[in-house]
Amino acid sequence: MAEAFFLRDGNSFVPTELTRGPWDPKAQHGGPPAALLASALEGCERREDMMMVRMTFEILKPIPLVPLTASAKLQRGGRSVHLVAGTLSAGGEEVLRAQAVRIRVTDIDVPEPPSTQLAGPEAGNAPRYFRPVNETGYHTAMEVSFIRGNFDELGPAMVWMRMRVPLIAGEPITPLSRALVAADSGNGVSSSLEYRRFIFVNPDLTVYLHRYPVGEWICLEAETTATRRGVGLAVSTISDLHGPVGRGLQSLFIGARSSQ
Repeated sequence: MAEAFFLRDGNSFVPTELTRGPWDPKAQHGGPPAALLASALEGCERREDMMMVRMTFEILKPIPLVPLTASAKLQRGGRSVHLVAGTLSAGGEEVLRAQAVRIRVTDIDVPEPPSTQLAGPEAGNAPRYFRPVNETGYHTAMEVSFIRGNFDELGPAMVWMRMRVPLIAGEPITPLSRALVAADSGNGVSSSLEYRRFIFVNPDLTVYLHRYPVGEWICLEAETTATRRGVGLAVSTISDLHGPVGRGLQSLFIGARSSQ
């Protein structure tokens, strides 16, 4: 297995086979490139007293397994709120676009939210994949433990996920990266339609965080709604072992497969 999702090569990031997604063997899963772009946004004119609280990613086309370049720009600065935007490009063509809000953090005397005790990953079940998958890909780079549901079950699910490898070879995994690499899986773990009959692909991902996760494990409590109009929505509560850290939302393009 490769040593990371991406290898740094000068100003480019070379995706390894671990970024490969479930829909197209030539395209990446949305999680790793979203985390890669978020790292660029987080580092753009970085302030240690700020955190990323909202990130919206627009997937402009299937993200190919070719070297990517990242760019980021501070669009609006201020003492308390920043707006940062950026892109990932492949061969000079934009494939992923994002905008993020950063807010300053400080100690405020307000009541703490009640703690939530979740069943941990040790209480879960191994993933059961609903179709033959590529031998190596995103699914082999993530350790997965289902508390409720599974890939071969329809309906809401609760699943723990942990990165087996770094986002970028030789670099530490940040809490933000852990959240985003997992967050794009909400639709996949809680599918409400049979994969053999339908496609249900998310053209975007929005993640809200009120704190960064602690530890290696990320939990998604996800539910997908599909409609007869060919659109849907997947909503996930994102947690760590100490409780919720935010929410993830994915709009869905839904279509019938031409053959079964």
